[in-house]
Amino acid sequence: MNTVFKINNPQTEALASPPISPWKLALIVFGPGLVVMLADTDAGSAIVAAQSGAQWGYRLLLLQLVLIPILFMVQELTVRLGLTTRKGHGELIAEHFGKGWAWLSVGTLLVSCVGAMLTEFSGIAGVGLLFGVSPWISIGLTVVFLVVVVATGSYRQVEVLAILLGLFELAFVAVAFVSHPSGKAMLQGMAQMPLGDRQYLFLLASNMGAVIMPWMIFYQQSAVVDKGLDISHLKPARWDTAIGAVITQSIMVAILVLAATTIGAKNPNASLDTVQQIADALIPFLGPFWGKMIFALGILGAALVATIVVSLTAAWGLGEVAGYKRSLAHHPFEAPWFYGIYVLSLLIGAGIVLSGVNLIKLAIDVNVMNALLLPIVLGFLFLLARKALPEPWRLKGWYAWLLGVIVLLTAGLGVYAGIMGIWQ
Repeated sequence: MNTVFKINNPQTEALASPPISPWKLALIVFGPGLVVMLADTDAGSAIVAAQSGAQWGYRLLLLQLVLIPILFMVQELTVRLGLTTRKGHGELIAEHFGKGWAWLSVGTLLVSCVGAMLTEFSGIAGVGLLFGVSPWISIGLTVVFLVVVVATGSYRQVEVLAILLGLFELAFVAVAFVSHPSGKAMLQGMAQMPLGDRQYLFLLASNMGAVIMPWMIFYQQSAVVDKGLDISHLKPARWDTAIGAVITQSIMVAILVLAATTIGAKNPNASLDTVQQIADALIPFLGPFWGKMIFALGILGAALVATIVVSLTAAWGLGEVAGYKRSLAHHPFEAPWFYGIYVLSLLIGAGIVLSGVNLIKLAIDVNVMNALLLPIVLGFLFLLARKALPEPWRLKGWYAWLLGVIVLLTAGLGVYAGIMGIWQ
């Protein structure tokens, strides 16, 4: 007998139809997890992975694999909170811990969002320069494009476009196979983790901050609410998150392996201070045309999907505490603050980048900052899972203990590696 599910939430498009099969339900529910995970492998994260492979070979590869289940466990709690409470992350913190703590949490979110926006626009500018396009043109066109997309589309339309843009990142996975990495060298590299080296710790912290970011938690929780999902969609929403976690870490692994196999093995002293220099270092191994095109498509796809996600997260998160209307279901004139904050975040990021910044140093520093913010981000998430979730879905028992230990170790390692790396 085929199992069928019925969706009762009238806010979700096509959800008022008769009972549907699990596959059709998955197509309707899937999206928030895939989008946030594709955005996770943003321009800054791609640069950090490339730097890791070029400088340390495969010594940071094991970390990327270990982070897969951790990333899923963190984002699954976010999904559970959104589906059961139908409220955003900042809204729940204000409700259970007070406005002061909510503003603190949103403050960390906005800091992370600003840092992310800088790396995204820097990546877009770098790709433009590869083809001789001025940053003023590439960034200006990007801002106009993203404003039009969000102002004229529904949540579903924005989600589909973000997924299509993010799929360009899979080019890195394909090219990593072509680079013919040595399985023996990968295993040997994973067995070597020089935790006494401060430069290694600095990149380790940056990799952790590149995978678990504050804005991811806010975005996915707000997205499942804005999409109109509820607790009856928990199972497919978990699969959406799990598949996304595997995809995003596969991309990070691919970039690291590609850089280790090419730059790290054959040109370890290459200067990697700009997007162009990383592309130039890869071109001799991939060919002048495909080297440039693959790198450009991967970085551009990552930067565009992350720019959409991060700017929407800033507008959603601030609205959850400030109390203004915050949904893509509203017309810009119905929710002026929401759309205004979205546009303002784009303009701030674009303006700072056009003033001139070093993308590589910025990308690493921003992700180290994310690692230092992990105690606040993961701490609130864990407490909300213990306090705000209704009894049937509350975090409890052995899983609560396990997740508590993982949160403590993850946040502790991120802070330790970040501080030790800064003081190198």
